[in-house]
Amino acid sequence: MTKEMPKHQLTETAEAVLDRRYYLKDEQGLAIENWETLCRRVANAVALVDQDLDDYEQIREEFFKMIYQLDFLPNSPCLMNAGTDLGQLSACFVLPVDDSMDGIFTSIRNGALVHKTGGGTGYSFSRLRPKNSAVRSTQGVASGPLSFAAVFDAATETIKQGGKRRGANMGVLRVDHPDILDFIIAKEEQDRYTNFNFSVAITDRFMEAVKNDQEYDLVDPSTGKAVNTLRALKVFNKIIDLAWHNGEPGVLFIDAANRDNATPQLGEFEATNPCGEQWLLPYESCNLGSINLGRYVRNGELDWDELANTVHLAVRFLDNVIDCNRFPIPEIAEMTQKTRKVGLGVMGMHDMLIQLELPYGTEEGRKASAAAMAFVRKEAEVASTAIAAVKGPFPAYDKELNDYPARRNAAMTSIQPTGTVSMIADCASGCEPYFSIVMEKNVMDGDRFLMVNKLFEEVARREGFYSPDLLEKVAASGTVIGHDEIPERWQEIFRTAQDISPENHIRMQGILQQNGVDSSISKTINLPSSASREDVETSYQLGFELGCKGLTVYRDGSRDHQVLNTTATESEEQTAMVSAAGLVRKATLPDVLSAKRYRLKDANQNTIYLIVCFDENENPMEVFAKFPFDNRVDLKDKSTMWTTTCRLVSLCLRYQIPMDEIIKQLDRSSGHMLDLPAQLGKLLKSFMAGTQHGFASVCPECTGKLVFEEGCEICRDCGYSKCS
Repeated sequence: MTKEMPKHQLTETAEAVLDRRYYLKDEQGLAIENWETLCRRVANAVALVDQDLDDYEQIREEFFKMIYQLDFLPNSPCLMNAGTDLGQLSACFVLPVDDSMDGIFTSIRNGALVHKTGGGTGYSFSRLRPKNSAVRSTQGVASGPLSFAAVFDAATETIKQGGKRRGANMGVLRVDHPDILDFIIAKEEQDRYTNFNFSVAITDRFMEAVKNDQEYDLVDPSTGKAVNTLRALKVFNKIIDLAWHNGEPGVLFIDAANRDNATPQLGEFEATNPCGEQWLLPYESCNLGSINLGRYVRNGELDWDELANTVHLAVRFLDNVIDCNRFPIPEIAEMTQKTRKVGLGVMGMHDMLIQLELPYGTEEGRKASAAAMAFVRKEAEVASTAIAAVKGPFPAYDKELNDYPARRNAAMTSIQPTGTVSMIADCASGCEPYFSIVMEKNVMDGDRFLMVNKLFEEVARREGFYSPDLLEKVAASGTVIGHDEIPERWQEIFRTAQDISPENHIRMQGILQQNGVDSSISKTINLPSSASREDVETSYQLGFELGCKGLTVYRDGSRDHQVLNTTATESEEQTAMVSAAGLVRKATLPDVLSAKRYRLKDANQNTIYLIVCFDENENPMEVFAKFPFDNRVDLKDKSTMWTTTCRLVSLCLRYQIPMDEIIKQLDRSSGHMLDLPAQLGKLLKSFMAGTQHGFASVCPECTGKLVFEEGCEICRDCGYSKCS
């Protein structure tokens, strides 16, 4: 008889995320399960693979406890779909794109099936012949990889992943493809290829040519012949320029990945999943799960024995997932079962370091993190080898070709995004540092409250520097650095992503890659808004030298920051003036104002653009709404209502009505989190609180602020993620 477990306490945020995205619902959309029953559903479904083994009952209960206690969480598709009719449990897929119309549209079809079941897909367009090259079968010319990438993008736009996850893709092109320059600049405007992350597959030969300022060959994949040359440094600088501009394209070091290919006899890596941590062969998939490292610190030290137990249990869980999975197409089932790759990763690494009292951006912090990851990898191999002794090694294992012991899984470890699952576990995402320590959260009735990092609150109370005033200061500044109330030692330990130098971000990724990561790592190298192109170049060069297999840089404020020229109707003085009678006059505006554009979705997923114009002091002065559906008869009333609301808000701003009064009225008229008053109010609150650092993207589901980490945009308010 199993011992009854105590009720587990989840945070309010975790419960909100679970209710919004994970709990099964009835026909009225109401949750029909809670955290305990969800964990039972998942554990029972995955353990059923072992129902004929002697330890079946025990392993089922251990699976449950591991998830319920937040020691380990599987990827979102597993939490959502295990034990349901859908039954597709993998997050990551790579599909081939062959150089034929049949191959291209087969891949589009297969990708649609993957997205429908909750997965994300990676595509390499490197096999496609360049634009304007001859097509013998039609006596015409090829349109090139980018034209077909647009078709993939359009197909993805029509599909929501499993109804709960938005379709996400990785698009890859080799640096030696003749169309590489077009690919590099393809996402310069952010309203193109919106369902793709783009990355350039960079070779060692190219990097050597960059180092020596040499030219390199461009090769037509349809013939294998060089058709042109380019100066490598010019191409590299173009990649840097666009990455500085808005974070895309990323870079993938394809030769480094293929050097660690565990089954080279089956082919070479061409692409990764959408966030870049899983290098997969064509038609491979991978199911992921993450161990919460913050749960294993006891009295200032890691409990290695308990961590080892969880690693062994997690490897068995992930291996079982392969056997109970319902794959979208037969080709994926065949290839996945042939290599049986799993992606065991970590989350809560920053929680672990905080409890060990080690700053993230130091050599000591990196060594402790690397030791934990190396231990996870070592124990994962022990576990996989033990399973192979009972169930057999992965079918593609060949002791003559593979120079490692027979094991159950060709690859075992990666570090993946844990945006929403880390919110459930109340810990830092993956191997990232915390993005904030104290964060303001606004609710629909106009109230606000502060979300405080649990470890910071614990330390602040214990050490005697906790106070409500301090929390307000940290929330307003976005950092613990520079507050005299906080001892310098704790300022260093609680440094967040923006407070850590790009070099230290990259060095953390590099040491983890070298110590225990089979595949790759999804991590964002955060750069300040003031970062130069040379800073991006240094980041890429250092990442390459440290053996990273891919890199994503993000310069604060570079995404969704668009300056517009807006002509106003008045052109006198800019600021409002008070008349002799004491009446406030309407502010007159110059002919040109700076502005920022925010792309949002309404409740019916129609795209709407909000444009906010600012005076020279960055105060909002006018608001406009633009609609791609202006000519749709069925939406004409909505367009009129939004336009009228924006005019009234603009008038209030120009008459200097206090912004909190404007917000109060907007909140009172809000009927839905996705309606215009709610979204306008949310924006104005962020300006008022000074939280629009870099004018970051706005969440399309709750209008919270999207942060960029783990190579993806996520919302810490509601759990929305573009990728996970």
